[in-house]
Amino acid sequence: MTQAAGVKSRQLLAWLWSKYLHKHLWLLLAALFFMALEGSTLGALSWMMKPMFDQVFIAGDHGALWLVGLAIMLIFITRALASVGQKALLALISQRSAADMRVEMLDHLMRLDGSFHQTHPPGFLIQRVQADVEAVGQVWNAVITGAGRDLIALIILMGVAVSVDWQWTLVACIGTPIMVLPSQMVQGFVRRRAREARDLGAKLATRLDEVFHGIVPVKLNRLESYQSQRYRDLTGELVTADVKAKLGAAAIPGLIDVMAGLGFLGVLVFGGAEIISGEKTIGQFMSFFTAIGFAFEPLRRLGAVTGVWQNAAAAIERIKELLDTKPALVSPAQPKPAPLGMPEIRLSGVELSYGDTPVLNGTTLVAPAGKTTALVGASGAGKSTIFNLLTRLVDPQDGAVTIGGVAASDMTLADLRGLFSVVSQDAALFDETLKENILLGRSDVSDEQLNKVLEAAHVTDFLPKLPDGLLSPVGPRGSNLSGGQRQRVAIARALLRDTPILLLDEATSALDAQSEKVVQDALDQLSRGRTTLVIAHRLSTVRNADKIVVMDKGRVVDEGTHDELLARGGIYADLHKLQFKTEGPTADKIAQDRADRRRKDSAKGSKGSAPRAGTSLLSRISRRLFGR
Repeated sequence: MTQAAGVKSRQLLAWLWSKYLHKHLWLLLAALFFMALEGSTLGALSWMMKPMFDQVFIAGDHGALWLVGLAIMLIFITRALASVGQKALLALISQRSAADMRVEMLDHLMRLDGSFHQTHPPGFLIQRVQADVEAVGQVWNAVITGAGRDLIALIILMGVAVSVDWQWTLVACIGTPIMVLPSQMVQGFVRRRAREARDLGAKLATRLDEVFHGIVPVKLNRLESYQSQRYRDLTGELVTADVKAKLGAAAIPGLIDVMAGLGFLGVLVFGGAEIISGEKTIGQFMSFFTAIGFAFEPLRRLGAVTGVWQNAAAAIERIKELLDTKPALVSPAQPKPAPLGMPEIRLSGVELSYGDTPVLNGTTLVAPAGKTTALVGASGAGKSTIFNLLTRLVDPQDGAVTIGGVAASDMTLADLRGLFSVVSQDAALFDETLKENILLGRSDVSDEQLNKVLEAAHVTDFLPKLPDGLLSPVGPRGSNLSGGQRQRVAIARALLRDTPILLLDEATSALDAQSEKVVQDALDQLSRGRTTLVIAHRLSTVRNADKIVVMDKGRVVDEGTHDELLARGGIYADLHKLQFKTEGPTADKIAQDRADRRRKDSAKGSKGSAPRAGTSLLSRISRRLFGR
């Protein structure tokens, strides 16, 4: 491992300690005590080899037989109890720390800007929150156990070996220098391969997320084999990277085994000659041999810890990078209070671009308080971006956005977003019960309030058809409900929020005629007494708006009522004509035609009764056949 990597590892460990581990200091100290106790038992056991061989087996001391036997039994009992204690405490520390990290990551990621989530797919973030944190949780046991049990055991065992013969100890460690450089190289290799495996794991999670969320188009376009092959290719790359990482991690204990083999050979040759000559006893040799034999096992585990750490460090780096990412859209240091009552909404000279792509170009508009303002225009005109600006999902590069005379950026995000209720084309439902999807965590709603909301939103129309009523699960993304039912649930949410501003984004565009009428009735009731902004492509749904704002290429090009805009011509009139041609006669057109026919019939009636259609036909036939 390079010096820079070593420094970075120390920084990561310091970060883990300050963020998570220090909260469990007393549990950690208790675990370290048990680990030290467990580690010291190996030293005690190797020390007991000398009296067992010299006093019991060679000298034949029957009294020492019981003492040595009971002492060894006590050592094993102590080791067992210490092992159970430290493992239980470490599991508690590990799970609590991992849980804290997962919760903090989720909370942090939800607060990051929309631009972050546009560039980081859900599968990638799921991998970070779940799999990477799991890897970090595993390293607690490896690193802490290595630092506590194995390091203490190694120190005590080497102390026993030195007390027997320091020269034998030096000979046993003769292979240490030759493994330093290879070990450093292997650790760097493991870190790189582990990072590659983490990246591939995120890609796999993203692929699964997209396939399962897009299962309908996958089936309809017969993409099963294609998606399966893509997943198979990614899985193959992951297997290769993961195997390389584990191979590198396994190589470190392997190097220690090579060192151990050289050390044992040296001790056997050097120490065996002294035993043969009578300079050392068999008991001394067995005590030393046992101590060194025991020492190599914790040394191998410590070597394996470096591999585990390199694997986990790749995950920790990713987690730290995400937690260090700061949102650009934050509440001001000295916020202003949100406006009271029904506020006016005003955009003044707003400029906004996504990268090099301009979206709003000096947009200026006013949505009067307590009125319904509709935004119409072709796709890409900037309508949805205005909604994002109002709720501060994005901020403009220039211009001002004010609500009730207060700049949106001067309010806290909580106060600002508390002014809005949103009903969009995609009613986002969670895989929970219908009631939970309406309440959204609120516990202050009485049964009477809830029933009024359900009635007003027309949820009661389909509620009896559900197997468990309000407690029926809606399924993933509301899959157990129809489109119209999902929209009514979204309207019920908005009614319950009871905010002064309502944003409707294509709320009925995906519905059939019958569902649209029910949902539109609920929306009309929801809009009463609120400042309402509506985005709609179907002009028939906004003809009754108090004000219609026509947008084109990020600019407001016209505004007025439905009749005024039609009379003036321009983009709105063109859109109206286009929809009339493509959709057939609208309800307005049909009603107008009927009214015209009634007026004509009335006019004819005033001049005398019009001849009946049947009489007129008979007259024509008679004239043709009989010439009269």
